Parts: sequence; C-alpha cells; structure tokens
Amino acid sequence: MSLLKVFHQEDINFLLTNRIPRRLATRWMGWFSKIENPLVARASIAVWRLFADLDLSDARQKSFKSLHACFTRALKAGARPIDVDPQVLTSPCDAIVGACGTVAGTELVQAKGFPYTLHDLLADPALVEAYRGGTYVTLRLTSSMYHRFHAPHDGTIERVTYISGDTWNVNPIALKRVERLFCKNERAVIRTQLTSGHLVTLVPVAAILVASIRLHFLDVVMNMNYRGAAAIDCNATVSKGCELGWFEHGSTIIVFAPPGFRLCVREGTVIRMGRALMRLP
Repeated sequence: MSLLKVFHQEDINFLLTNRIPRRLATRWMGWFSKIENPLVARASIAVWRLFADLDLSDARQKSFKSLHACFTRALKAGARPIDVDPQVLTSPCDAIVGACGTVAGTELVQAKGFPYTLHDLLADPALVEAYRGGTYVTLRLTSSMYHRFHAPHDGTIERVTYISGDTWNVNPIALKRVERLFCKNERAVIRTQLTSGHLVTLVPVAAILVASIRLHFLDVVMNMNYRGAAAIDCNATVSKGCELGWFEHGSTIIVFAPPGFRLCVREGTVIRMGRALMRLP
C-alpha cells in the first residue's frame, strides 16, 4: 500500500508540474516574482516556506522587496569558502549531485535507464569530441537553495551558446519519465579554457518557472524572449569562485571535463559552492 501511495504522489507531482501550460506558467511566474511590494514579497516567501526548507540565515539581506530578490539573493561574505587548491575544480553552485561518472563514448545518463548523448545536449561537434570518454556531474539546485553560480576554476570563458527549448520540470520524478529531458529544455553552453589548458564546460539548464539565465559577463538575459545570436564569442577572464550569474528559481547545471579528471563526489551528495567537485589530471 505504501508503494502505491508513493506512486500516486509521483503521478500527482508529475501532473502538477508538467501537464500544465509550462511556458505560460513560466512567463507568469517571471512577471509575478518581480512585483516590488513588501506585502506581496512577505506573503510569497511565507507560502514558499510551506513547501520548502528555505534557510535565509546566510543571506546578505534580511528583507526582500520582491520574490525575485529572494530567489536571486546574495550571500554574506565568507559564507562559501573556496577550495584554493589549483588541482581542484570546485562546484559552481549549491546542489544535490543527481548523476555523475564517465561519459560512455558520447552517452551519459540523466537517471537510471534514461540515457542521452553529448551531441543532443551540446549541439557542438568539437565539444562532443572534447568530452568523449570524459567526466561529468549533474548538479540539481532545489527551489530553496542559493541560486547564483560561480566559476569552478581560473580561466577564460570563450563562448556561450544559447539553445532555446521547453521548460520541463527537472526534478527526479520528471527525469525518470521524460527521455532526453535536458536536451529538450532551454539551456546555455558555457565553454571555458582553464589556465591549466583544460577545456571545461558548464551547461545551465532552465526549467518550469525558471526559464531565465543571467550571465554577468554578457549584457543579455537569456530567457524565452531572447532573440539574439545563438552563439556569442567572448573573452571573459574569470577566477575560481567569482560569480558568473544566476537562475531565477532552481534548476540544473551539468559540468563536463575531459578524460583524466577524477570525481570528488558521488550520486546523492549535497555539495556547496566552492567545495571540491573534481581533481585535475
């Protein structure tokens, strides 16, 4: 009976978060979250707390003028110590490790029994070859987590490719039911050349209620209204731990490294930004 109950709960969750007009819901949430009214903000955050373990003790601010301001909150200085070891690639965000391991040729998994390919996700033959047999980690940000993401190492961001798409929920329930989900959703491919000479790529994947990715080193907001170039060449020098941008709710970042990188985490691990994610060869 308990298994049947869980099954029904998963069914309800999936229906509520995916069998609705996802893009319309996401546009509405984007509008609502930016309403700057103290009463609306406090009420919205109170409702949020009913459904999530929202901890604002390490936030720089103690009050917020909008729900959006709370979603994209900055942290107190020193709240996330950065591992300064040059042989360590750090986590770009607070997250739960959803999947990790070695890319099998060009195939990896979003959940058990649900594979996808580098080509479908990255849409770049050069990156597909760079990460053939490489190492990857899928980092899932829950709605209550700190939503900003940071550089995992010193290097230069060479190119950002925006890929438009859907806004499926990226929670574990959806990942077990929707094939190639990450490849269907809106995402950005951030190609970074480390000072060590290695090529590392971050792929922030948007989701329902959060189809907006803000990158500080580009003067654009990538969302469903974005109509700019799909590929943007840039030459942004970043240092480990510096802030790259934010999501407006919670989503996923997939980190890719070439063969030879060794994982410092395992599936199910809760990790904070700045902690060791992989070790360089």
